[in-house]
Amino acid sequence: MKAPAFSYLRPQQLHEVLALLETHGDEARLLAGGQTLLATLNMRLSEPALLIDMQAVSELKGLSLEGRNLRIGAMVTHTEIETSSLVAQYAPLLTAAAPHIAHRAIRNLGTFGGSIAYGDPAAEWPACLLALNGVIVVRSLRGERRIAADDFFTGLYTTELAPDEVIVACDIPVAQANQKISFSELARRHGDYAVVGLAATASLTDSILSDVRLAWIGVGSTPMRSFRAEQVLEGQSLSVQTITQAVDMLRSELAPIPDLTHSEAAKRQLAGVLLKRALSGWMPSIDTPANTPNTPLNPSAQKEPA
Repeated sequence: MKAPAFSYLRPQQLHEVLALLETHGDEARLLAGGQTLLATLNMRLSEPALLIDMQAVSELKGLSLEGRNLRIGAMVTHTEIETSSLVAQYAPLLTAAAPHIAHRAIRNLGTFGGSIAYGDPAAEWPACLLALNGVIVVRSLRGERRIAADDFFTGLYTTELAPDEVIVACDIPVAQANQKISFSELARRHGDYAVVGLAATASLTDSILSDVRLAWIGVGSTPMRSFRAEQVLEGQSLSVQTITQAVDMLRSELAPIPDLTHSEAAKRQLAGVLLKRALSGWMPSIDTPANTPNTPLNPSAQKEPA
């Protein structure tokens, strides 16, 4: 199919984008990297009267340290995050997650802000933002708002973003020396959407866990945390017994949405496997990989060349 007819504008300044949204409302759509929007246009799932291309808006680009936060501009691409030394130092979970996103051509064009705005529960960045306790910075002609990631994702492909608001950036607290991270996915082939994925962070001091955040990909209608499993781990010594208790709690807590090829029970089982890998990887005495690369369910599947 072909996209429906629409008008196209490429503003240079953020205030121009905001003014266009104020004027055109629901008839306008924002074009960031286009990796989702262009597909929905061609399938006529989206039929805007106006397409606003944000590629020329420099205010939405760039990575920087802002106090104790790493600020990621909305128009920063997946590849820029993947290759950034700043991200590797201050938000290593994002560095670990980036290679799992589709394939190189998509990572070169897709944007961080676009992924967050779309709110796909099968995408990597929304879950990572949850795990990192990030904040989404949005702006309209009415002013600026800061929305915690925990409050931003409200339903399937729906968020707290108002029709006249634009994501400007995301702020992520910089990683501390005692922060532990793990990112892993299980997928049929490298580049496929994950059947189940986990973005996990915690602080580990003298073998005691705190600030545990377990964010899941592909199990619900939104990126979601497993709060009861987190509570089992919070304030506890990292041990085989603690890991077992957390996995048991997770499997009683999660009610994954099945897909065409995986049942609720299968996804629940796989989630337990990922949690055990992550926590075991934080224990030097247990030889179980935590940050296992995107693991194909088909052992013969080949990974994307570097």
